Amino acid sequence: MSFGLRLPSPKVSAFLVLVFLGFGVLIGRATRQSEYALAASVAPIVKVVSPAATPGSSTPSSTPSSESASEPPESEAEPTPTAETPSPKKAATKSPSSNGKSSGEEESSKPSPGTPATKLPAIKHVFVIALSDQPYAAVFGPESSAHYLAHTLEHKGELLVRYDAVAHEELANEIALLSGQGPTTETTANCATYTAIEPASAGASEQVQGNGCVYPSSTQTLPGQLVAKHLSWRAYVEGIDEAGASAGACAHPALGQPDPTSAQGASTGAYATFRNPLVYFQSLTASCAADDVGLDRLKTDLGNAKRTPSLSYIVPDRCHDGNPTPCTAGAPAGLSPADAFLQKVVPEITASKAYKQDGLIVVTVDEAPSSGAFTDSSSCCGQPRFPNLPATTSLTPRGGGTVGALLLSPYVKGGATNQEPFNHFSLLRTIEDLFGLQHLGYAALPAVKSFEPAMFTAAKN
Repeated sequence: MSFGLRLPSPKVSAFLVLVFLGFGVLIGRATRQSEYALAASVAPIVKVVSPAATPGSSTPSSTPSSESASEPPESEAEPTPTAETPSPKKAATKSPSSNGKSSGEEESSKPSPGTPATKLPAIKHVFVIALSDQPYAAVFGPESSAHYLAHTLEHKGELLVRYDAVAHEELANEIALLSGQGPTTETTANCATYTAIEPASAGASEQVQGNGCVYPSSTQTLPGQLVAKHLSWRAYVEGIDEAGASAGACAHPALGQPDPTSAQGASTGAYATFRNPLVYFQSLTASCAADDVGLDRLKTDLGNAKRTPSLSYIVPDRCHDGNPTPCTAGAPAGLSPADAFLQKVVPEITASKAYKQDGLIVVTVDEAPSSGAFTDSSSCCGQPRFPNLPATTSLTPRGGGTVGALLLSPYVKGGATNQEPFNHFSLLRTIEDLFGLQHLGYAALPAVKSFEPAMFTAAKN
C-alpha cells in the first residue's frame, strides 16, 4: 500500500491563499503600531548646528553635532584690556573673544581690545570723593535724588554695587580708608574730644590699640607711603580756609580739647574736623599745612598735570556731603546739595590733563546710616573683630553697611556694574597696588581683595 501527497483542489488552494494574506496584513499592522508607540516615547533628536564663524576666526566649516553639544559656551564677558596688555598688530586676524595672541603681535603700551587684562592699568592720579551717611539705594538706586551722580555719571563709569563701609561712624571709615586702621570707641563717635590714643600699643595687623582718636607718629598712612616713594598727596577740604572760615589749613583742635564741630548740625559753620581724617595722624599734622587745604586749590592744581597730586582726597563740607542732617538750621540737606557739589567738581577733574592721561575718580560714601529706618551694618571681605571696641558692644562684629562706589576713568567702560564684594580696605589696597606700595593694616588681610584688572575694560585713547 503506497502513500502519496494529494494537492488540494483549486478552490481550497484559493481559500488558503486568502487566509494567509489576511493574516500577514494583521501582523504588519500590529508591527507598525508598535513602532509608532516606540517612536512616541522617545524625545526628538535636535541637531546642534555650530554658529557661523566670525570674520577672521578659525572655526571649521563642518563640525559634528555631538562635538558642538559637548563644548562649553563661550563667555559673554567683554574683553578687558589695560595699558600693560599687548596690542595686536593685526586685529582682523584675531577673533574678538580670543584669549591668546595671534601671529605677528608685538608688545605695546596701548591697551588691546582683544586681550584680557592681567594687571591694573597705569593709573597715576587717583581722586577720592567721599560723601556721608547714606545707604546704597538712596545714592545709586533708581529713585536717587542725586540725578547727576545716579544717572549721568553712572552711565560713564563702573558701579560697584556690593561695596561696603567697614564701621560706624564717618570718622572711623575715613581713617580706615587712609591707613587700614580699625575704629576706636572715640572714632565711632566722631571724636568729641581731640585726644591721643593711649596706650597706643602695637597689635596684630599693625593695629594701634587703645582709647582716643589721634594716632601716634609711628602709624603708617597712605599719604606717608606716597611721600616715602617721592609721590604726592593733597586733601582738598571744602570750608577749611575759604573766605569767612573760622579755621585755616590743616585745622584741628589742640590735643586734649573738645571739638565743637563733632556733632552733626552743630552751629559752628560748614567745616567739621571729623570730615578731614588727615588731621588725626600726628605723622601728617606736623607738616600738613601745605597739603590739607581748601577746595579752591583743586582747580589750580588741575591746571598742570605735573602739579596734580598722585592722590587727591576731596572732602565736601557738611552742607554738601549728602548727610541728611542740615549743616545749619533751615539749610538744605541730603543728596541734592551733594549732587550739586559733584556737578561742579567732577567736570573740573575730567577736563584735566592728569585725568585724561591716567586718572581714576572714586565716588563713594563713608558709611550707611547707623540708626533710623535705613540702618545698615552689613559687612564683607572677612570683616575683622576690631580690638579697640569692647567685646560686649554691638558695634564689635558689625560693618558700616553697603554704600556702593562709582569708578570713573579713561580705562573704565561706561555703564558697567560689578557684583564682587569690596570695602574701604579694598580701595586702600587698590590704591597701594597702583602705586607699588605695601598693604597697610587691615588692607593686608587675605580676604580683602584689590579691584580686579578685568574691571578696567576700556581702551584708553
